[in-house]
Amino acid sequence: MAKIAMREAYGKTLAKLAAQDDHVMVLDADLTGSTKTAMMKKVCPSRHFNMGIAESNMMGVAAGMAAQGNVVFASSFAMFATGRAYEQVRNSIAYPRLNVKICATHAGITVGEDGASHQAIEDISLMRSVPNMIVVVPADAYETEAAIQAVYQHNGPCYVRMGRSAVETIYEEDNVPFVIGKGNVLRQGKRVAVIGCGVMVHEALCAYEELKKAGMEITVVDMHTIKPIDKELIINLSQSHDVIITAEEHSIIGGLGSAVSEVLSQYAPCRQIMMGVQDCFGGSGTPDALMAKHHLRSEDIVALVKEQF
Repeated sequence: MAKIAMREAYGKTLAKLAAQDDHVMVLDADLTGSTKTAMMKKVCPSRHFNMGIAESNMMGVAAGMAAQGNVVFASSFAMFATGRAYEQVRNSIAYPRLNVKICATHAGITVGEDGASHQAIEDISLMRSVPNMIVVVPADAYETEAAIQAVYQHNGPCYVRMGRSAVETIYEEDNVPFVIGKGNVLRQGKRVAVIGCGVMVHEALCAYEELKKAGMEITVVDMHTIKPIDKELIINLSQSHDVIITAEEHSIIGGLGSAVSEVLSQYAPCRQIMMGVQDCFGGSGTPDALMAKHHLRSEDIVALVKEQF
């Protein structure tokens, strides 16, 4: 499979949407090259606005544009789109339920050498706690295209989380079963189900192949929508499996693991193991080194699963 960055797919899809709809507006915080919104700027320069390194102001402007009937995409690094601009996202966008899509790149520890200050490991937690906010974490470039199309169609605030690095493609181009709020079962196994999001979906699929050689077939789920979470699927998994492992490139506090735990504790108690960043900051290093340091590789999933069989 080819490696493609999700942000590349984001820029490409934005350009398509802008060419089709005069109400699509794009705002960026002086990061058009990094977030790839520059692709849209080439197509529709009059509807692309570089707001400078001022994310809070950018979100306020996005709210104003959306209040005038536009579909607004606002982009920056995840750390700053969610952290620096939290108040404006909450009060100016989510509270009045305006049609703003916050599409953040460079999320998680795979930002790599930029270090802990730029590695958002709390963004899912922040955004899913905000009322009216949809939270989506695609697993590859093709799913990113489908996700951007879906949030464009959705009338209301959305947060889409993307990484920096090129990642393995999981889905086939133009054949991605994407519905907001519905997870995708990619492999069907027994006893252990791994529910992943973002880059951890590929790690789970690699673990599946390794475990299959040893006669252990696990279920692998791409839970691309963290909010609204697919309660029905989680309940079904808990009733047909002994253990659920959640895997995310995010803090285990408030992210995918917490969202799944909330469902299990209320509706279908089941043993759960949370893989993720263990209540600590990231650091400077290559993406591979940081994934290994935080025990977020396929071999870590394999080791956890073998303990359950």
